[in-house]
Amino acid sequence: MKYQLRSLMAGASLLVLASNAVAQDNVLQAEDSYFTAAKAELARKIADQPNVGRARNVVLFVVDGLSVPTITAARIHEGQSRGVDGESNVLSFEELLPYTALSKTYTHDSQVADSAPTATAIVSGVKSLNGTVGVTQQAKVEDCASQKGAEVTTLFELAETAGLSTGIISTARITHATPAATYAKVTGRDWEADKDLPEEAVQNGCKDIAAQLVDWPAGDGFEVVLGGGRGNFMLASQQDPEDETKTGARKDRDLIAEWKARHNDGAYVWNKQEFDAVDPAGTGKLLGLFNASHMQYEADREKDAAGEPSLAEMSVKAIDMLSRNENGYVLMIEGGRVDHAHHAGNAARALTDTVAVAEAVKAVYDKVDPAETLIILTADHSHVFSIAGYPARNNPILGIAGQGDDGKPYTTLGYLNGPGARLDEPRADLTGIDTTDIDFLQQALVPLGESETHAGDDVAIFAQGPWAHLFHGVVEQNLIYHVMEHATGLASRAALATSQAAK
Repeated sequence: MKYQLRSLMAGASLLVLASNAVAQDNVLQAEDSYFTAAKAELARKIADQPNVGRARNVVLFVVDGLSVPTITAARIHEGQSRGVDGESNVLSFEELLPYTALSKTYTHDSQVADSAPTATAIVSGVKSLNGTVGVTQQAKVEDCASQKGAEVTTLFELAETAGLSTGIISTARITHATPAATYAKVTGRDWEADKDLPEEAVQNGCKDIAAQLVDWPAGDGFEVVLGGGRGNFMLASQQDPEDETKTGARKDRDLIAEWKARHNDGAYVWNKQEFDAVDPAGTGKLLGLFNASHMQYEADREKDAAGEPSLAEMSVKAIDMLSRNENGYVLMIEGGRVDHAHHAGNAARALTDTVAVAEAVKAVYDKVDPAETLIILTADHSHVFSIAGYPARNNPILGIAGQGDDGKPYTTLGYLNGPGARLDEPRADLTGIDTTDIDFLQQALVPLGESETHAGDDVAIFAQGPWAHLFHGVVEQNLIYHVMEHATGLASRAALATSQAAK
């Protein structure tokens, strides 16, 4: 009966297409290139069928600060850098992840979010408070005592309980807000090392984020952890292996030594050479910490003293390791430095890091079985970043858009606030300035010290795989968790595993 219904539907679709083809004979623009391209796109959409099977794997890309204008500008920038038409260019995730929605990013206490509660919403299914990680709205910001009983259970914890493998990757510190949301419970997102804990938190027994990662009690712990933030795992008495001017941040525990002692089958790496030497088939656990703080921007990666793997390289190695588990895996991949470049008012690096994410998406898609892998790409929040003016087609996206009433040129890309404006100084004259230079800071309207702010507009969700079709329309950000859980059935699988273990 189901086969007959599908056949009837397919036949009806063919009749509609045939009817439309005849109707187009009376349309004057029927041979126009844009018209024919749109017809082909329509046919692809009509032929698409939702996948309602169970997701064996989940790969969640979170691109910190990926606003819709950032996607558009990165698309154009990537095309122009290859010498093709940027405006009609397509980034990998726009093509490979066809189901889309808009995500509302407000938090329980703020119109404009920070990364901590938005990441919590994505991996735990609840909206919470700016400045907190892994707790509900019942907690109070930077009040350790209030987090008791307000902790959440993340998708990663369910996955470990159910016997799946898990991994987290970030170009930011692995203790930073977004990756921390997969495992940590803190009312202060800045409590990354024990030195950051206020006295109240110490007295009430709260752990710092790095310690929570190493002590994470879910299942047998993460199989793969790759990112920056080495300093938060090292003692203050220890010199950083890459930079002799830096030392660790910890007072109490050498967490790297502890991790190595706990995992005899594991590999700890801190540079590109060591990373490349890791054999996924013979490595049980992998911890890679490639910088004392955040990893390099993609534009600066090749200049790193000890060398750093790309986001795509880390993603592929993670999947090679995680896919050994026949039960499946859950993996978060964060492009964390898009956000940092925007805060700096540096559009070029924000776009370059976005392109690096697109390369990672393509690498991941080519490694997995798309039919059994739910792949999602989204952002935690937006930025006050815009594309403005009336630049001509093929004008460099980092170039000049026009001239203001003050007689000075202005760029296509700009910020509402941030370091691109200076208090009590007139707008700079960009005549003769190379605005495409990687270090150029776009101009801003409102002077705001050293850091531009987040924005409160909706961000995009892209998805493919089992139940990806549930992403459509305008949705609450915390729906993302619920779709992932529904596609995998992890809550019931974890409950069953817990019940069987108790017998």
